[in-house]
Amino acid sequence: MSVTIKDVARQANVSVATVSRALNGHENVAEAVRKRVLSVANELRYSPHHAARSLSSRRTHTIGVVLPDLYGEFFSELMRGIDQVARERGLHLLVSSYHGNQAEQGAALRAMRGRVDGLLVMSPFVGEAGIVHDNLSPGMPAVLMNSSVDAGPGEPGLRAVSVDNYGGAREMVRHLVDAGHRTIAFIAGPDDNFDAAERLRGYRDELAASLPDAQPWILQGDFDEASGHRAGGELQVAASRPDAVFAANDMMALGCLFALNHAGIQAPRDIAIAGFDDIPLARYVHPSLTTMRVDIAELGGRALRALLEGAAQPPDDGGGMALAEPLVPQLMVRDSSVNKSGGKARVSAVS
Repeated sequence: MSVTIKDVARQANVSVATVSRALNGHENVAEAVRKRVLSVANELRYSPHHAARSLSSRRTHTIGVVLPDLYGEFFSELMRGIDQVARERGLHLLVSSYHGNQAEQGAALRAMRGRVDGLLVMSPFVGEAGIVHDNLSPGMPAVLMNSSVDAGPGEPGLRAVSVDNYGGAREMVRHLVDAGHRTIAFIAGPDDNFDAAERLRGYRDELAASLPDAQPWILQGDFDEASGHRAGGELQVAASRPDAVFAANDMMALGCLFALNHAGIQAPRDIAIAGFDDIPLARYVHPSLTTMRVDIAELGGRALRALLEGAAQPPDDGGGMALAEPLVPQLMVRDSSVNKSGGKARVSAVS
């Protein structure tokens, strides 16, 4: 026998109207009551939209997209891919960002209730206990993009699409080693960012595998040009300089490149520079940037297709994560990295 809204109201000791308001994100519900209603609804596996139904019967024809930020070429490309698929399917998009603030992310997710038929979420906080459980309506189809797939205890089953950040970072380090570089610095991304953590892990592991005697050289960044520029400033005054700098994204690589150029330190003659993502600007700077190409637009498009195609077959209620095959980045060798030894470097592509 299916669970009804009356069952939720009875167990939560509130009215049916209060359950409806809590599940649909209305503000005139006390926070403690809202959490109790959501907890009971999840415990009873109540699904107001019957998660097993197809999105073809949706009421809003709208998909929610919740991102950590909207600034920069990465998010522009991601939204381009999502929008392309949305247009093909006759859907509208409702987009929100939370600027890395966990409380604001919860508010953004709650604001989507009753307004969208499914959600695309990019979040470093998804592994935090309760972040999904407390903020998504029960039964709401959702797909995570480049987020930790280790959902916390009691979290509903979710789908995830991702990039092989770890493998891509290892590939870049191997390229730099093959090109003759032996001291390779790394500009890391934000501590709470899943992409950044995986790229740092790949750098550490490949450095240990390819250059066992080399010590990691890590400079802190924040995935923006300014932090890459600061890292470049640190390298200018260092007692000794690395042979190469691998930045966890292109924006930091470009910021570092600009700082070094301003100081008269030329890439690739003095220090090789490499990035990750292959944003459109990467091929047009001087020297053109060696990077790992991620089809960012395809990541967004794949996420929306996964949401639409999977809505009729939700993941196991046990909280498991359904993972799509990750996008594999492609090494793009350009002028900012060179082979110091004069031999031929192993590459995947040149553009």
